Amino acid sequence: MQIEEKIAELCIRHGVTVSTAESCTGGLVAGTLINAPGISAVYKEGYITYSNEAKEKLLHVPVDILENYGAVSPQTAFAMAEGCSRAANSDFAVATTGIAGPGGGTPDKPVGLVYIGCCGKGDTRTLKRQYSGSRMEVRKQAVQDALEFLYERLQEYFTTNGGTSI
Repeated sequence: MQIEEKIAELCIRHGVTVSTAESCTGGLVAGTLINAPGISAVYKEGYITYSNEAKEKLLHVPVDILENYGAVSPQTAFAMAEGCSRAANSDFAVATTGIAGPGGGTPDKPVGLVYIGCCGKGDTRTLKRQYSGSRMEVRKQAVQDALEFLYERLQEYFTTNGGTSI
């Protein structure tokens, strides 16, 4: 069973909704997630917020976070996930922001750096990942890790709150 099918099954079983906010993955997280049969019952909406302006306007990422830490930062991934959950009124949200390449990297933020945020029932966490490969390879790796992070958070939530995981 693919990760997106596991997410769909778990969310449907527990009546939990999900949403996505993406920058560097440009819709691939949402596109992968909606491959799962039945996901329409629990997938609320997705946002592609490639520009800082879109992050501010659609997800309400604070300007000071973008100015002080940049679009590619754990703070921005955190704010994107929380903003996505609020905007979509979803129980869980996953967000990606990073530098897919081949250009755009700096010594502090090299090509392949991706931050993933996941907000679930008021608990938001971030992951930092460093990938290698082509632009598309970086994006695909980020999608896989974002979905795995979401799935782990869902399992943790249901296990902690008396539910069962799959």
